[in-house]
Formats: sequence, structure tokens, C-alpha cells
Amino acid sequence: MDINTQTMLFQFIGGLGIFLFGIKYMGDGLQNAAGDRLREILEKSTSNPFMGVLSGILVTILIQSSSGTTALTVGLVNAGFMTFRQAIGVIMGANIGTTVTAFIIGIKVGEYALPIMGVGAALLFFLKGKKTQSFGQVMFGFGALFLGLEFMSDGMKPLRSLEVFRELTVTMSDNPILGVVIGTAFTVLVQSSSATIGILQELFGEGAMTLQAALPVLFGDNIGTTITAVLASIGTSVAARRAATVHVMFNIIGTVIFLIIIKLYTQFISYLQGALDLNPEMTIAFAHGIFNVSNTIIQFPFIALIALLVTKIVRGDDTTIDYKPQNLDPMFIEKSPSIALGQASKEIVRMADLAGKGLEETFQYLNTNQKKHSDMAIQIEEALNSLDRKITSYLVDISAKPLTPEETGYHATLLDYVRDLERVGDHMENIVELIDYRISNRVSLSENAISELNEMASLTLSTLNDAIKSIDTLDTELAKGVLSNEEKIDKMERVLRKGHILRLNEGRCSGDAGIIFVDIVSNLERIGDHAVNLAEGVLGLRHQN
Repeated sequence: MDINTQTMLFQFIGGLGIFLFGIKYMGDGLQNAAGDRLREILEKSTSNPFMGVLSGILVTILIQSSSGTTALTVGLVNAGFMTFRQAIGVIMGANIGTTVTAFIIGIKVGEYALPIMGVGAALLFFLKGKKTQSFGQVMFGFGALFLGLEFMSDGMKPLRSLEVFRELTVTMSDNPILGVVIGTAFTVLVQSSSATIGILQELFGEGAMTLQAALPVLFGDNIGTTITAVLASIGTSVAARRAATVHVMFNIIGTVIFLIIIKLYTQFISYLQGALDLNPEMTIAFAHGIFNVSNTIIQFPFIALIALLVTKIVRGDDTTIDYKPQNLDPMFIEKSPSIALGQASKEIVRMADLAGKGLEETFQYLNTNQKKHSDMAIQIEEALNSLDRKITSYLVDISAKPLTPEETGYHATLLDYVRDLERVGDHMENIVELIDYRISNRVSLSENAISELNEMASLTLSTLNDAIKSIDTLDTELAKGVLSNEEKIDKMERVLRKGHILRLNEGRCSGDAGIIFVDIVSNLERIGDHAVNLAEGVLGLRHQN
């Protein structure tokens, strides 16, 4: 048979591109429709490892990416919303959730791919509304997924007539470890287990591969998808590296178990294919699903042991901070609004301490460019946003109760504190994004510029910490010192701006570097302003008393 290699390659590569686009576009649409609920599902549904597995399944189905679920989980572990043991359950669930794509492929609706895309495009272009647009995105991505599969299938048809490919499949049948290696390597290359399993389904569907050769490749695909998480975790927090390690261990242990019983498992899947009259694509989907479900059932009882083992393998401080409110008991609102105000004040002091820690991490990132510092700063910013919502909601509930004039004034000051601390988090995030831009675009700041930024950063952090201490202790002398320091910060900002203009005029500084420098200085000055607001709140309270 005469094979047109160019046509085969073009159809396969183009089809793979359309398939990957479809998966991502569909996942993005589902994510947009779900909004912040994905994080809430993981945060609220992990009271025990079993609930973690269920929430991992649900979230992965919604975002069509087990790696994405792992990334969300790492964020929650870092933020203290989830324990490491709970995270293991979520990661197990993510492995089950990712099998849904294979079952979708097994439905075989490729002939309807174009009309499905047409409906999706119509919703995107002719109808308004966020939910409608998200649904249109899901439809278009769903159709693109199947269109890509059709192209890949056409491109792979000639493979079954190639002698070299037939010999390879025979070798994989005799040597399952080779199949595992090939599956792992291909998934690492493509960076999507859904895509490589989809390709495997099409190869099996075209008769280019036997079931005995396909199953080890399937196991390798599952290992390969964990490498994405490993690569993403390099240079990040200990929690991130531990979560990635769990992902790898889970699939490697499962693969070893199933390789031991590979002949028995092949016979079982072959029996299912005949008994349930499954098409080839659905047969691989069942094999994929049974592998991950069985793997979870086998390893679930050993979650505590896995956690202990991973902690030994990946050593270091967990850097996990408990960002959940610790003092906002609703019972006090009903029994004693005065005590409830005191509890809110304690929580605000915790929030303030986090803001100070986040600013320290931001300056560490400025000087080291290490991602672990930016990750921690962003985690803290998200925690500040969460505490802002929860403390504000608690204070609003208190305001519905009868308060004395003094308590009313104290209540208003606490609300101001929360707003200022949340804004400190925003400016912190702005600085991190500016440093990200500097690193990704290789913008060089002079040693003199870095030195000046560190000097201003040190004064700003010291001022903020003094403001935080004054909130905790109601120390008016500290608060007055904050007002004095803020004048120094304002003066420093003016001096640094003038020095920057001089460097620009002398050609010692690029335009991009100048913009980054000025924006960081501006954000530091605004943090100083918020520190003053905090100190003025303390002085106002003392004046009332």
C-alpha cells in the first residue's frame, strides 16, 4: 500500500492541535460557568478523605484537567484550607475524573462534530450573557474535540499496514514495560493524558494495536500526566512538591500492581468488551476507568501511610499557614455584640500579620526571583481577600444588633482596618506582577535601582509592621511614629522618581525598567498611605476613649 507520509503527518498533527484546543476550550467554558464554585467545592467538600475523592472527581470533570485540579488543591493546602491528607484524596479523585474524557470519546459522535461546533459558534457570536457564552464555549470545544479525533483517526489509518509499527506492537505485547515507557514519554511530550489516551483509542479502533499492547501504553499515559505536575512544582513550595509526588506515586504504584496481573486484566477487559458489546474506543475508556477506580480503592486505606512516606521523601517546612478565621464565632453576635467586636478585632490582627508576612515574601521575590516567594505572596493575597469577605460579613451581622455610640465608632474603625489591609494585599499583588513582568521579559534593573527599591521597601515594611503592632496594643506612640515614617516614604518617593528621570536622561536605564521601577515605588508609597490609615484609626480610638 502506498502511504502518503506528508498527508498522514499533517492530518495527525493538525488533528492533535484541534483536539487539544477543544479540550482546553471546553474546560475553560466549564470553568467560567462554575466560577469560584470550583474552589468552594474543594474547600468545603474535604471534611474527610472520601469527600476529597468525590470533590476531586467533580472538579476534574468540570475543568477537564487532573493537573488543573492538582494545582487548585496545592493552592488550598498552601492557604491552610485543606490538610495534606485531604489533598491526597482529591488527587486520587482527580485521576478518576480525568477518565470521563475517554468515555466521551467512546460515544463516537464524530460525524456530528461540525454541527455541534456550529451551534457553539452561534451561541458565542449571536447571543449575550455570561452563562450562554460559557455554554457556547463548551459546545464549540466539545465539537472541536471530536473533529480533531476524526482528523487524527484518518491520519493513523495507514499505520496498521506499516511493518515497523506492527513489529513495535508485537514487541509491546511481549514486553509491557516498553509500552509503559512509550505511553509515559508520549504524554510528557504532548502534555495531555486525555490526548494520548484519545490517540490510543483511535489506534485500537483502527485495529493498528492489540489490547495486550494497548493496556501498558494506557498505564504509561497515566504516569506521563503526573510529570506535568512535577515540572510545575519545581522551585515552588514544599506543599506543591509533595502533592506532585503523591500524584506520581499513585500512578506508579497502580501501574506496578496492574503489570503484575496484566494477563488477567487483559482477559477481563476482553471479556467486558464482548459481554457489554463495547466498541474499541469505549473498551479503552472502560480499561482506563477501571484502572483508576481500582487504584483508588486499593490505595485509599493507606492515605496516612502515603502522607508519611511523601513527607519523608520531600523534606522541609510545609509553609502552611491557617488562614481560616479563628475568632469569628456567630454565637457571640447573639449573646454579646461587644464581645463579638473584640473577636473581630483579634481576627483583624491576624489578617494584619498576614499582610506583613505577604509584603516580606514580595520583597524576597524582588531580590531572589525565586517562585516560591511569589507563590506564597499570592496565596497570602488570596487569604486576605477571603478574610476581608468573612470579617466584613461578621461585622455587618454585628451592626444589626444594638450598639453603644462607642461601640458604633469602634465598629466603623474595624471596617476601615479590614478595607485598608485588603488594599495592602492588592498593592502587594501588583508588585509581584511587576516582578513577574521583569523576569519574563528579561528587563534589567541597575544595582543602584535595586538598592533604592530595597531601601524604600525596608522603610515601608517597618512602617506597616509598626501600624500592625499599634492596632494590637493600641500604642499611640507607635501610631505617631507611623505618621512620621509616612512623611519619609513620601519624600523618598519624590527623590527616587527624580533619580529615575535622571537615569533615563543619561541612558543608564531602559524605558521598560523605568516603568517597572516607578510602578513599584508608587505601590510602596500607597502601602505607606494604608499604614497611616491604620495608625490614624488607633489614634482615633484613643481619642474616643
